Amino acid sequence: MSSKTRIDTPYGEGLLVTRRARRPVATVLLSHGAGNGIDTPDLLALDKALPPQGISVVRFEQPWRVAGRRVATAPNTLDVALTAAANWMRVRTPLVVGGRSAGARSAARTARSLGAAGCLAIAFPLHPPGRPDSSRVEDLRNVRVPTLVVQGEKDPMGQPDEFPDLPGVDLTVIPGGDHSLRVGKREALSQDDALAVLVESTLEWLVRDVIGPR
Repeated sequence: MSSKTRIDTPYGEGLLVTRRARRPVATVLLSHGAGNGIDTPDLLALDKALPPQGISVVRFEQPWRVAGRRVATAPNTLDVALTAAANWMRVRTPLVVGGRSAGARSAARTARSLGAAGCLAIAFPLHPPGRPDSSRVEDLRNVRVPTLVVQGEKDPMGQPDEFPDLPGVDLTVIPGGDHSLRVGKREALSQDDALAVLVESTLEWLVRDVIGPR
């Protein structure tokens, strides 16, 4: 069962949707992309699968989305609102800050200042579509906490082979996946299997690099 809480941020009300583990050993705070909300299949898959494994999941809907706008506000406003959400939560377990697309970038920019134990970057937008010269790799280079990037093999905003090897940054590839981690009907991997790769790689990384074996 999820609980919903509206919180104040400097840019308006945000929404926290929390699914708590019975005996949490970590908490994952996830924010969404610039064109959608917190109900994307990837975020929902983590929300369903992680709590039974002892990891609470909090999905954060940014104020622009709560207010009904269609276009995300500037990146610095996303960081400020995400920071306000993390500070409001005041969790006692290790905190992992993450998200998808624009939410992944925001998590990468704020993880260190929030004292996060890890950063989960789903569909990290390494560059705008068709513009590999406009790289955003510095966001990842500056994280300085254990980081997992989960990237679709066919993501037009950054295919896996475009990512450089960075200390502390692991990369999981979703075969045939696009920016939404969707896979085509002709791919060897089904959509359910693609989401299972996301969940399993996240759990493995959390145990290995964030919370340790229990």
